[in-house]
Amino acid sequence: MSRPILWLAASLDVEEEGLFGGRYDCRTPTVRNTSHLYRLAPLLERGLRPTLFCAYSVLTDAASRRELASLRDRHGAEIAAHLHHWNTPPLDNGPATRHAVPAAALDAQTFRAKMQRLLAAGKDFQGEALRSFRMGRWDLHRHHWPVLAELGLNCDASVRPLHGARCDARGQRTRPDHFAAPRTPYAVRTDCGDILEVPLSVVPLTAALPAAIRRLPAGLRRRAEGGFPHWGALSLLPVEHPLPVMRYMTRRFVAAGGRVLSLTWHSSEIMPGGAPHMPDEAHVARFITKISRYLDWLPTIGELRYLTMQDIRREMRQVPVPVCPPDADWSVAPHAGRPVSSGLQEDS
Repeated sequence: MSRPILWLAASLDVEEEGLFGGRYDCRTPTVRNTSHLYRLAPLLERGLRPTLFCAYSVLTDAASRRELASLRDRHGAEIAAHLHHWNTPPLDNGPATRHAVPAAALDAQTFRAKMQRLLAAGKDFQGEALRSFRMGRWDLHRHHWPVLAELGLNCDASVRPLHGARCDARGQRTRPDHFAAPRTPYAVRTDCGDILEVPLSVVPLTAALPAAIRRLPAGLRRRAEGGFPHWGALSLLPVEHPLPVMRYMTRRFVAAGGRVLSLTWHSSEIMPGGAPHMPDEAHVARFITKISRYLDWLPTIGELRYLTMQDIRREMRQVPVPVCPPDADWSVAPHAGRPVSSGLQEDS
């Protein structure tokens, strides 16, 4: 019996510090954590080729750009875009620090303007357009997709399946509805082109749970979906799960037909003191060791390849174009008459 071919898409959100304390600096974010990207060395020596989703604060910082260039030129890392809209120009006259930054509150014009500034910073650094994207806080909503395609992005990694919507007291969404999103790559079709979505790898604790939740009355269903990540799902977020759990969820994911493993963490999580759960050198060292042991284990269950997001885009020519319900955010519905399964359109 042949072993499955597994593609590992490892990524880091390369961004400012302070986010894990629930404080969002809108004026003077610090990016000292990028000086700790050298700690990826044990993983890169195994052939890992990460995608680095970089915030505007990082792409415009001279020291950070030197670190990024080294990882790109020496190890084949992909430089990609990561929107932290609260500190990406154009900025408003609001407070210097915020505790809530819902992206759903951005109108299309403001979102487009911030994306243009982010991508311009990326092109200035890279010398060519960035093509892959992740929204900060996984906060990608339905109305964002056409803007991403319009600005030339063709690969996204912002969708977190089995994560339901949350709303504030006024009914405005503070977290998008990605609950029913496919757990394997799919295409999002817009008037401006196709975007390949590479969702975070997620499995439910038991296969029957998502369907059971969908049968609940609407109000109870929304509450269950909103809290599901905390009690009903396992994700390839190595900072959240011990190694045996990562292995268990990977076996479940592969047994269900998953072949693209999307593994991710944050740049602050490899800086001692950069996050509350990484207070010192020992914690960071154990974290890197855990990921190293996971990479050593993966070849025991399949033939392993390390790919960046753009590598996956080039390799995956036939992917589904699923129909997204009108109240969900993980895609936009295909136009009438369009097929629901096709290959990705070629980039112009």
